[in-house]
Amino acid sequence: MDKLYFILSMIIFGAVGVFAKYIDMSSSKIALFLSLIGALFLLAVFVWTNQKISWRKMKKNAAALFFASIALSGNWIFLFQAYKETTIANAALSYYFAPVLVIMFSPFILKEKLSLKKTVCIGIALLGLFFLLQNGRMETTGHHLLGIGYGLVAAVFYAGLTLVNKFIRDLDGLAITLLQLGLSVMMLSPIVLFTEGFDFISITSSTVILMLVLGIVHGGVGFYLFFAGMKKLNGQSIAVLSFIDPLTSLLISVLIIGENMTLQQLTGAILLLGSIWMGEAGGEKGKGVKTIQIQKSNSN
Repeated sequence: MDKLYFILSMIIFGAVGVFAKYIDMSSSKIALFLSLIGALFLLAVFVWTNQKISWRKMKKNAAALFFASIALSGNWIFLFQAYKETTIANAALSYYFAPVLVIMFSPFILKEKLSLKKTVCIGIALLGLFFLLQNGRMETTGHHLLGIGYGLVAAVFYAGLTLVNKFIRDLDGLAITLLQLGLSVMMLSPIVLFTEGFDFISITSSTVILMLVLGIVHGGVGFYLFFAGMKKLNGQSIAVLSFIDPLTSLLISVLIIGENMTLQQLTGAILLLGSIWMGEAGGEKGKGVKTIQIQKSNSN
């Protein structure tokens, strides 16, 4: 079930680029309202299900929650800006250096053994992404180098979010998501206020509708599934499954925006799905879930 949750979250995340292109707001405002709407939605779910968050558990995970919220906020701001500056393909290509970063740092940060199989799967997936994003027919508009740069910065934040969340203990996916979205609202509000201010007069009804859908589905449901699913998956499995996100972005862009899928992109899709299947099929049977051992700090 954890793997299914994570896969569903990747499919939801894959649609964000399409929304970002049509929402007439700055990237920081999109990130702020996404956090706010998602937090309010999950708070309603939290109250409706009569759940509570222990102050002791919050305090225990305060540092990890704080840094994860910074990573989450930065991830959204730079990713949305990448989509605005360049094509969905270029943004996805640069952004999906993140799984490679997770693979590189998980042996050092998460103490996970880097298997040859996972390394090969990542290599095949990257080759698949290369083919997927080589669409000569795609319209090229925007400042591409700048957009790719934003995508790479977003990738660093995304990798940090993935790794830091592996250190959060004794909180379920709903609580983690609610707390991080709430902290993101607190961090992003002053940024928006002092850089551009809040101007609601120019916001159109279509922007409001798109923002509500993005906030509830992406910020609420998507991140709940993301955090709930990733808790018992190791970093390398997360990296492999994360390639579902750009594949979904490409498929949606073809079906909704009307971009053509070339033979190169079809080849890339086959390589990508094949790498995901190869990386996850016949995994460590009977070994149970591997947990990260973290030394407890002195209680006094």
